[in-house]
Amino acid sequence: MADEQQTDKPQVLRDTDDDARRLARTLVRGARYMALAVLDPETGFPSASRALTGTDVDGVPVILVSSLSGHTKGLVADPRCSLLAGEPGKGDPLAHPRITVQCLAEGVVRDTPEHARVRQRFLDRHPKAALYADFGDFRLFRITPQGASLNGGFGRAYMLTGSDLVIPEPGTTTEWLDLQEKLKNMPEQAKKIAARLGTENGKNWRFGGVDRAGIDLIAGDFQLRHEFDLLAESPQAVLDYVFEIANIR
Repeated sequence: MADEQQTDKPQVLRDTDDDARRLARTLVRGARYMALAVLDPETGFPSASRALTGTDVDGVPVILVSSLSGHTKGLVADPRCSLLAGEPGKGDPLAHPRITVQCLAEGVVRDTPEHARVRQRFLDRHPKAALYADFGDFRLFRITPQGASLNGGFGRAYMLTGSDLVIPEPGTTTEWLDLQEKLKNMPEQAKKIAARLGTENGKNWRFGGVDRAGIDLIAGDFQLRHEFDLLAESPQAVLDYVFEIANIR
């Protein structure tokens, strides 16, 4: 009888499929900022704040934070943390997609190739952060996903693994950073792609980042993530795609 009752219970979680993974990646990689929750080292209570976010070449979120802040002290004491992404729109805020990602934080060591890469990608997304990024009390962290809870709206709940959010074999860093530099000088293509995606095209669009899974488009305070249908084989493949989609009439 117990087994029958269990079988009759409604299924709360849906099976995680490619559409769910795509939505999850878009929410995380398309966020300009996220809510960041850490464990307060003094009280042990969860403590939530807001942090500017970017992504590394493998899609792992990165943050730039002051060592004097409470959430930085929390990350240093205990790397377990959570990120919440997803903006509400009109109507019920719970009807809009959002994702909570459980992560492990790891500081990025200064004066290393990794730091140079993460710093550049973060500043390409948040240029104004250059005013303080190199201050001695600021640190970069990679916030590596371990698992996630995705709510795509009413009746659309999924559980994801960390690997669902991370790009496999992200590619040679130098080549991808070179591509990112090229795209920074292609505002017309960025504007055309934004228009193709059905987004207002009267703004000063620019490319804010690129990886094997997609491109980031930025216009002022607005950011748009465009995920590819398939992982790009090379930076040249992305460049070809950008020209192709930008030139479609």
